Amino acid sequence: MSKFDNDSDLKKVLNTCRRSFIYVGLFSLFINLLMLVPPLYMLQVYDRVITTRSQETLLMLTLVVVFLFVVMGGLELMRSRILVRVGNRLDVLISQRLYSAMFKRTLMMPGKPSAQPLNDLTTLRQFLSGNGLFAFFDAPWVPIYIAVLAMFHPWFGLFALGAGIILAILAVINEMITKSLLNDANSQHVLAQDLANSNLRNAEVLHAMGMLPGIMGRWSARHREYLVLQSKASDRAGLITNTSKVLRLMFQSLILGLGAYLVLAGDLTPGMMIAGSILMGRALAPIDQMINGWKGYSGARTARARLEELLHTIPAEEPRMPLPKPKGRLVLEGVTAAPPGQKLATLRDINLVLAKGEHLAVVGPSASGKTTLARVVLGIWPSQFGCVRLDGADITQWNRAALGAHIGYLPQDIELFDGTISENIARFDEVDAQAVVLAAQRAGVHEMILEQPNGYDTWLSHGGNALSAGQRQRIGLARALYGQPVLIVLDEPDANLDEAGEQSLANCLIRLRQEGTTALIITHRSRLLHNVDKVLVLREGQISSLKPPTRMAPVTKMTADGNRPVQPQRVAALKPSARGRNSSEDTQS
Repeated sequence: MSKFDNDSDLKKVLNTCRRSFIYVGLFSLFINLLMLVPPLYMLQVYDRVITTRSQETLLMLTLVVVFLFVVMGGLELMRSRILVRVGNRLDVLISQRLYSAMFKRTLMMPGKPSAQPLNDLTTLRQFLSGNGLFAFFDAPWVPIYIAVLAMFHPWFGLFALGAGIILAILAVINEMITKSLLNDANSQHVLAQDLANSNLRNAEVLHAMGMLPGIMGRWSARHREYLVLQSKASDRAGLITNTSKVLRLMFQSLILGLGAYLVLAGDLTPGMMIAGSILMGRALAPIDQMINGWKGYSGARTARARLEELLHTIPAEEPRMPLPKPKGRLVLEGVTAAPPGQKLATLRDINLVLAKGEHLAVVGPSASGKTTLARVVLGIWPSQFGCVRLDGADITQWNRAALGAHIGYLPQDIELFDGTISENIARFDEVDAQAVVLAAQRAGVHEMILEQPNGYDTWLSHGGNALSAGQRQRIGLARALYGQPVLIVLDEPDANLDEAGEQSLANCLIRLRQEGTTALIITHRSRLLHNVDKVLVLREGQISSLKPPTRMAPVTKMTADGNRPVQPQRVAALKPSARGRNSSEDTQS
């Protein structure tokens, strides 16, 4: 089923469930043996009870048959429960690895987040725990049933063999004519879902500017293509399924006719004739069940292939030896980088040294590489050449979970998550109330939080929509400061702040500098440039200048026509009116 190596993570997890599958196979063994009870009962009733007219024999046979049916029902129940638990165990063992891979893929492919792998895992789990899988455990018994029929009479065996071959051919045809259509339909369905999720994330923009009809038309086109492909596959599968059902019923009836002929010829008893019809139905049932459940099997196979591809593309991280707590010295050695998936570098040959406690302001026109620099420094995006070192160690050598506690990051787009304000500030780790309040006080947001309906216990929905943009940004700053990190990266931290918020941010940066916290601040506003140690000017992905703020800092601003740059001016002399310019930094710079 998979084109990847035999030691894939998903296969390893499935192998851990091998013992459960063996138990299911053993239960299937006894269940299929007990499936011989109905025809044998009929055989005994017709050939022994009726001919001898013995009520005692009928009573004993009936009691034995009822007991065996109860046993078979219990085995069926146990088999179903085992498969349900196999599905749950699969989910538990692979879900965290899958979530991590899905998360990393989003980092590697920014702008294309998708939770489809979790849907694929659900599809695979439902197939493993559903009735569709029983056909594959029962199919090996088809030859045994045919052999029993041949023991009744060779013609019975040949007839059942021919019927089984015809239904098996139909199953193969069903696979051939629906596989590509179902795969294409599943792909279109995934694309349509991703597009719908993207549209929902931007519902305000679509509604405000009346874009819904146009964007909905794009989704409808993908969804319609999915429906067309799904309908074609279902039509073809339906033709095969109905043909298989009719043929199975016809074969069961025809074998009665064949049995009657053999009875008239004196080669078969009436009991064998009835028992043969029942056995014939049981022999063909797994094949018919496989045809009926082929859509579910195809969906599970496609889901597994996508999961295998994801887990193969993004292998699990190897455990790394813990490194000492960083102190905050940051070095960039010839860093050249680009957004994941792009070859054109947006940063070229960046060399930079920040000693512990130094503050660096990064300025420059849009698309100059400022946000790329922030993401490379944090290890979110890998560098094409060169490396970023924190306390001498390559940023990629650190264990991310351990390093994250020592790093603070405030992105341009503030994202708060479902949970309380305190949980968001504590980064959804165990909430340390004292540390949460301290971080809020350092960010100047403590009083604002106390004004919320439940203070720090106020519940925030996804995105924190109950808060203003400025409030979300200040809570995001408190989250970045939680745990007193040694390195802070702030990307346009004042973009949504009012005058009071800007003053609180400036005071916060002064305290961080006094405490020896290294900071990299991307900004366009002059207020934040007064108290930094260096100002880095980026232009077209390269360092244009790197000087203390009191020196000439050629902060390039383009005029309205986009062609004539304003002459360089002293950073300290930047007018407050410049605050509003280019405040919306491009997130893909």
